[in-house]
Amino acid sequence: MPAIVLIGAQWGDEGKGKATDLLGSRVDYVVKFNGGNNAGHTVVVGDEKYALHLLPSGILSPGVTPVIANGVVVDVEVLFDELDALSARGVDVSRLLVSANAHVITEYHRTIDKVTERFLGKKQIGTTGRGIGPTYADKINRVGIRIQDLFDENILRQKVEGALEQKNHLLVKVYNRRAIAVNEVVDDLLGYADRLRPMVADTGLVLNQALDDGRIVLFEGGQATMLDVDHGTYPFVTSSNATSGGAATGSGVAPNRFDRVIAVVKAYTTRVGAGPFPTELFDESGEFLRTAGFEFGTTTGRPRRTGWYDAPIARYAARINGVTDFVLTKLDVLTGLEKIPVCVAYDVDGTRFDEVPVNQTDFHHAVPIYEELPGWDEDITGARTFEDLPATARAYVEALEGMSGSRMSAIGVGPARDAIVVRHDLLG
Repeated sequence: MPAIVLIGAQWGDEGKGKATDLLGSRVDYVVKFNGGNNAGHTVVVGDEKYALHLLPSGILSPGVTPVIANGVVVDVEVLFDELDALSARGVDVSRLLVSANAHVITEYHRTIDKVTERFLGKKQIGTTGRGIGPTYADKINRVGIRIQDLFDENILRQKVEGALEQKNHLLVKVYNRRAIAVNEVVDDLLGYADRLRPMVADTGLVLNQALDDGRIVLFEGGQATMLDVDHGTYPFVTSSNATSGGAATGSGVAPNRFDRVIAVVKAYTTRVGAGPFPTELFDESGEFLRTAGFEFGTTTGRPRRTGWYDAPIARYAARINGVTDFVLTKLDVLTGLEKIPVCVAYDVDGTRFDEVPVNQTDFHHAVPIYEELPGWDEDITGARTFEDLPATARAYVEALEGMSGSRMSAIGVGPARDAIVVRHDLLG
């Protein structure tokens, strides 16, 4: 049975939660393999809207085992706040598994994230300030705290002492902040240990055994392709691998076990934070997309930057991730537009680029080359088959499919849970 990777094809916020929810009743495990509580998934169930940050979207699907795997960085306070909020709304959260090898976000990671970003001034990356980057930095520097360390006070204390010995010098002497006490951090983390213990497992073993037993496992990436630390618009990226390759290292499941890669792509483009964005709009069209699409961050509430669909980015995502299927979301937001521009290539100082430039300077200076496609006025939120869509909406989807490097297998036509058109079985 398949192992399926679900990732974002743009700069995030494409609607991965909706795609996960579409598959939720057919999968047995949903695995978060990267990132932390710096990404948000909004899932609408009936009249209820759920905003998830750290938890896998599959936690809302009855019978699914949600897994926070080793590639994730975990703010334990946020974890329990989210679990308590869902429990209060009647959601069963008892099946959650957390990797013993996942790294822990501490107080000093959050503090360093915020003061470093402020220190950068106009050169800010645009982080969420939630400690994600500093936690991954400690992981790579081999001074990180892992979930399993919370169950051994001596090891936990040694690791916190080692980390703060350097970080307090930085906070006090460079950023003019107070030093953080070792006991303050240790006592805080130990306070979560008893409640956390029943959730912790060797999740790599659990997932491989599940695949051996014929279970369907969905690997859900946080952020998106263009925010991947290796393949995104560096340095304006996240601190983990948000592409399909990250599913293997972030979960302990080998690459040859993955059968399908589903990429979620919005019918236009958005971005949060700093960095290049060739199709960004600064006029009434950009405001139309922001308002009609309610483009405000699930995690931060920040207004998203908006722009037209960028086909070279979709092709890049298809190539980098090995995309087998695209899920196109928010097609309904474009309703009412007479013409819809689509970026088909870039102009960089008089040279045409049909693919994403590898050179960062070129990409910063890329000017989109547009083709205009006819729009539609009809309300499409009730469409449930491709034939239900207006002819021009179908033509728009088919045009994007031809430009983007893989088939458009499902199309989101509204915010409701069932507002989706399925053209091809995502598991077939």
